[in-house]
Amino acid sequence: MAADPALIAWVAEALEPMGHVSSRRMMGGATLYLDGTVFAIIAFDQLWFKADAESDAIWDAEGCDRFTYEAKGKTMSMNYRRAPDVVHDDADAMREWAGLAVQAGRRAPAKRRSR
Repeated sequence: MAADPALIAWVAEALEPMGHVSSRRMMGGATLYLDGTVFAIIAFDQLWFKADAESDAIWDAEGCDRFTYEAKGKTMSMNYRRAPDVVHDDADAMREWAGLAVQAGRRAPAKRRSR
């Protein structure tokens, strides 16, 4: 499972007015950054936007599933939501939903670096 380069290119093109999108490969997918802030991942051939307790109600109202995966016989969850279908062909919608995800990314506590 590799991250679709065309999807990454579309996200970068649509979000160009907001800043620079970069990506880093991770476990067969990719993590997406807008000017250094994590705002999305691509996993299981889907785009998932960063969410948090403050934005959960908005994602719920849109019917965007939580990101889950199986690990060690358990269903695990991360603070990402499936992107609404409209973002795949509407740059304005991409910017709107990605903006919500960027805000969640900025609110997230900074990761500690190991020595």
